[in-house]
Amino acid sequence: MSVNNILWFRHGLRLHDNPSLLEAIRNDSGGQSESVRIYPIFIFDGETAGTKVVGYNRMKFLLESLADLDRQLREIGGQLFVFRGSALGVMRRLFEELNIRKLCFEQDCEPIWRERDNAIISLCKAMDVKCVEKVSHTLWDPEQVIQTNGGIPPLTYQMFLHTVNIIGEPPRPVAAPSFEFVEFGTIPSILATELKLATRNLSPEDFGIYYEGNPDIAYQQWLGGETQALDNLGRRLKQEEEAFRHGYFLPTQAKPEFISSPTSMSAALRFGCLSVRLFYWCVHDLFEKVQANNQLVSPRGQHITGQLIWREYFYTMSVRNPHYAEMESNPICLSIPWYKPKDDSLERWKEGRTGFPLIDAAMRQIMAEGWLHHILRNITATFLTRGGLWISWEAGLQHFLKYLLDADWSVCAGNWMWVSSSAFEKLLDSSSCTSPIAMARRLDPKGEYVRRYIPELAKFNNVYVHEPWKAPLEVQQECGCIVGKDYPSPMINLAEAAKRNARTMDNIRNNLLERGGSTPPHCRPSDMDEVRRFFWLPEDVAADC
Repeated sequence: MSVNNILWFRHGLRLHDNPSLLEAIRNDSGGQSESVRIYPIFIFDGETAGTKVVGYNRMKFLLESLADLDRQLREIGGQLFVFRGSALGVMRRLFEELNIRKLCFEQDCEPIWRERDNAIISLCKAMDVKCVEKVSHTLWDPEQVIQTNGGIPPLTYQMFLHTVNIIGEPPRPVAAPSFEFVEFGTIPSILATELKLATRNLSPEDFGIYYEGNPDIAYQQWLGGETQALDNLGRRLKQEEEAFRHGYFLPTQAKPEFISSPTSMSAALRFGCLSVRLFYWCVHDLFEKVQANNQLVSPRGQHITGQLIWREYFYTMSVRNPHYAEMESNPICLSIPWYKPKDDSLERWKEGRTGFPLIDAAMRQIMAEGWLHHILRNITATFLTRGGLWISWEAGLQHFLKYLLDADWSVCAGNWMWVSSSAFEKLLDSSSCTSPIAMARRLDPKGEYVRRYIPELAKFNNVYVHEPWKAPLEVQQECGCIVGKDYPSPMINLAEAAKRNARTMDNIRNNLLERGGSTPPHCRPSDMDEVRRFFWLPEDVAADC
């Protein structure tokens, strides 16, 4: 006799460090009279795994991740059952027809998933199915962080660090699963048809999603799935080790690279192809190993995995705030009267037609490849909001959520609020804005990045490639690119816009202080070093350049 359990994949698309998987294959009876039969499933319900707003590259990455998971399961005698329909409807029919005893899944802590999960939990209670949720998408359980902080989210990054230090180190990865005494279930053909069970690997086109970028500039190809993620992790750890041996950490921040193949793990972490706990502990253990052989010992701490800690912070800030990705109803976000474009300024920003080469190259890379270095994300976001066009961060958030491989609701919204001075930063402090021209000259001094993603500027020399409008007409003609015809002129006077926006921010801030007598409930960083780390500014780049 077998006990039938469902393992419901949403995020956490992996077999390693998967507590929900271990729970699904565990025999609760404790005896040998019953074996365990599991049904690994994924449901395309129009929302799960961020599929409500999704572009081609991100959907492709998700589908590759599911295909990789299915391949691994087939190698041990099972498969991943991929359904299309409402999660509640699919689950109800599976419970009814398969005599399911237990449902296991990884926690989706963000409030946008709460309605879905509460409905499933209620269904389990009504149908006498044991429901088990495990925390493994985050290092710490966000609810535990909030409770440890007195029942409210830590309002600053430093407060967050203090709180998790009280909790202690995050758990290490769980053991690898053993499938020796596990059976894999099958779906009856009639039920498979009813629940739209996929009979082959799906493509974005199956969902009516088509590529919108320029394939001629899609130089970096990303492949989804646990297998690729673990392979990439090996290369990333070599990069981390090299940094530790030379006395620094966070190598992708300390030495940002825009041209060579990126070693970012963010997309794999976003879909859970790679365990965040595995990544965290691999880096920290490697640091200890290198330090043991170094004469000059550096202090250990959360700073060596700072990017992961920011991720945790934003998850925790969002977990009890269903309006976290909005401005008006969001208790931690300032209501700023952003410009509501009646012209094509927002579309020009999205399509990379602003006339500022670094901005345009970055926006075209997003559409072509689905990825962008964090520094470039912040530069383009600043330009859209307080540093240039004065358009709401909400518009930028929706674009990033759709087209970035690694965009998730909490982290992406948190980044946008910070960059636009709407939250997490000193109250409306717009005195320091990153100029896309100055940053281009510092970060891309030879113009290689701009020329790669803006072929129109390929023949401009280093003097003019970041400011092509300054090139004499004869130079533009020699380069085969007339500014204003073959490549757009700058859409705004950047210096004037920055000054005007700073004045507006000052006025709004002063009015708020006069009305309230103190700052509103607003999250602020601790110091300039924290701002530098958030923006990933190299040490030789001034924060107000």
